[in-house]
Amino acid sequence: MDELAAFCRGSTVPKEIADSVAAILADVRGRGDEALAYYSAKFDGAKLRARDFRVPVTDLAAAAKRLPAAEMRALKAAHENIVEFNQRGMPAAWTAKNKHGALVGEKFDPIRRVGLYIPGGEVPLVSTVLMTVTLAKIAGCPEIVVFTPSNADGKVADGMLAALHLLGVEEVYRVGGVQAIGAMAYGTTTIQPVDKVFGPGNAYVCEAKRQVFGTVGVDSLPGPSEVMVIADETAKVGFVAADLLAQAEHGSGREKIYLVATSAEIIANVASEIRTQLQLISRSEKSQRVLEQGFLAMEVQSLAQAAVIANYVAPEHLELLVEEGASKKLTAAITTAGAIMIGNQTPTALGDFTAGPSHVLPTGRAGRFFSGLRVADFVRRTSIIRYDRASVKKAEPIVAAFAAMEKLDAHGRSVRIRT
Repeated sequence: MDELAAFCRGSTVPKEIADSVAAILADVRGRGDEALAYYSAKFDGAKLRARDFRVPVTDLAAAAKRLPAAEMRALKAAHENIVEFNQRGMPAAWTAKNKHGALVGEKFDPIRRVGLYIPGGEVPLVSTVLMTVTLAKIAGCPEIVVFTPSNADGKVADGMLAALHLLGVEEVYRVGGVQAIGAMAYGTTTIQPVDKVFGPGNAYVCEAKRQVFGTVGVDSLPGPSEVMVIADETAKVGFVAADLLAQAEHGSGREKIYLVATSAEIIANVASEIRTQLQLISRSEKSQRVLEQGFLAMEVQSLAQAAVIANYVAPEHLELLVEEGASKKLTAAITTAGAIMIGNQTPTALGDFTAGPSHVLPTGRAGRFFSGLRVADFVRRTSIIRYDRASVKKAEPIVAAFAAMEKLDAHGRSVRIRT
């Protein structure tokens, strides 16, 4: 476990990243739009003025018209699954009587203004639009604001804009990176701040969200991608290799790729298959770098040991490529994974794009205390309490006792005068 612990510590944000993020956030807070333009030029190569930050609504509609019909059909088909799955998670208001006969309950209200970060650049995550905006729409958030980086020409991918148009989002900014998180948290002359920030990002974006927490709300701090595959002798070696490469191809260099296998032979066969399949993918150089820096293979004596490892790592994506009876036991035993994909026919990519649950999941062992994004994250809960004369009389002795223990006599008196 020492080797595993040391490997996991590689997800910890180094001081140089934390310091760099803090400096950029401070600059955005101080200089606002001027800082956004500066960092967009520095990091994205985009020469933007403040009036260029917001993407015109007409550009969204035009991109939707340009998008090939097959791609638009894919957006709509994925959206249907995402809506159907996430509607089930919408919390409902309730009321009941407590032991004193008082009315108690909960109500849920959508967060007023939410900011969604969508990674762009070389890998425009069109699917993340669906995996975030759809949930905000189900929750009924009145203002949904999207930030995504542009390319050097100030352009955002048609697929991204078309997805935003499909979902009815109109406030979109071609600003990415740490500076986008700063704009969402602090606001600028042209951009109003939000109440809560959502969405995945690289190590810098994730650290920026951590640093602005408290000024605004944030989600589960989803950072560079992770996958763990647990494989026994029933696993298809080619599938294992393909799924490990699918996460490695994100290519930031900070991804974490885990293989937990029941024999050294499986590990050797997967390694050989990875070398073969690397020749077949377009981002092989970036994927190779991730595998060299962020790949850990472990042989286990039992699947029970594999479950212990998985619960320690709390992987973003977990694939169980084991025999059916074992997969049921592992699913019950593993309690920290962001999403669990079961069986040889369930690659992580299905969850990334179209299965239904949001692919915005905790990383960096945050799955020990965070869950994947859900509709409930876009609403806030308020508790409701209403006493009458009869119920307050029943509660008064209890309040009196606590007031005495805590030496807060005004608390006790505020109830006693009503009896």
